[in-house]
Amino acid sequence: MKYLLLIVLIGIAIYYAMKWQSSSSKNKPNDDSNNDPYKNNNQRSNSDTGPYANQNTGANSQTSGTNYAKWIGGGLGWAFGGPIGGMLGFMFGSMVGGSSSFSSGQIGQTRTGDFNVSLLILTAAVMKADGKVTRSELEYVKKFISNNFGAERAPQYVKILGDLVKQDFNLQEVSSQIKQYMDYSSRLMLLQFMFGIALSDGKSHESEISVIQTIASYLGISNNDYASIKAMFIKDTNSAYQILEVSVDSTNDEIKKAYRELAKKYHPDKVSHLGEDIKKAAEVKITELNAAYDAVKEERGMN
Repeated sequence: MKYLLLIVLIGIAIYYAMKWQSSSSKNKPNDDSNNDPYKNNNQRSNSDTGPYANQNTGANSQTSGTNYAKWIGGGLGWAFGGPIGGMLGFMFGSMVGGSSSFSSGQIGQTRTGDFNVSLLILTAAVMKADGKVTRSELEYVKKFISNNFGAERAPQYVKILGDLVKQDFNLQEVSSQIKQYMDYSSRLMLLQFMFGIALSDGKSHESEISVIQTIASYLGISNNDYASIKAMFIKDTNSAYQILEVSVDSTNDEIKKAYRELAKKYHPDKVSHLGEDIKKAAEVKITELNAAYDAVKEERGMN
């Protein structure tokens, strides 16, 4: 019932937002650059020196708003309710002029939009782990997003991330909603991306790793899978064994069996429904898995 009420209220808000924009576009000058904190510096005052200044690439604001709306409207089949739906409610005003249709998702089915928004929300939590978000940190994340999802979409991702970082939310409730509706393979990819973002500046921050571990537990990620993915990014003398989810005392047969099972679990086809970008990123895990297996075989003289 509360979700139905939320949908009705947001629908009313969108209706009046559309009327307001239609009216204001006829009577209001186009120069509103000083009111948009995401405008490029050559279009707005230089007085804003916060970490979210200069995130817009200079594209036409109307086109940018439409793309932003379509990006959100392109997924969120299951996020139109619960804590994530509440968090994103304030963004729906940006959907004026764009796609505002949402499909009804089902448990266990994850769409690209669901995955991407979930990643941005959890990334915001990781970035805030040490109590501050610096411009340099945001630039590292922006570069990571651009490398993994394409430079064309990066500005929209960073804009949404900037909005999310400013919000306070219950991490356990958000993670629980993701766990309820997202398949396990997709959750493993979320974890892999979070480690990649946390270490995108080349440093391992204890507070961020601690938050990622907490998120992993909320997402229902097993301890072995968490340790395996962590070992991809934070190396030590036993990293190869950790990636294979075995101990140094495991027999050769146990290691071979573990490798075969992990090759199936992390096969890129498991996340093919999330798009080529994420499927390509999943191949990184397979590469690391093969490298770890080769290292252990060489160390032990295995055939």
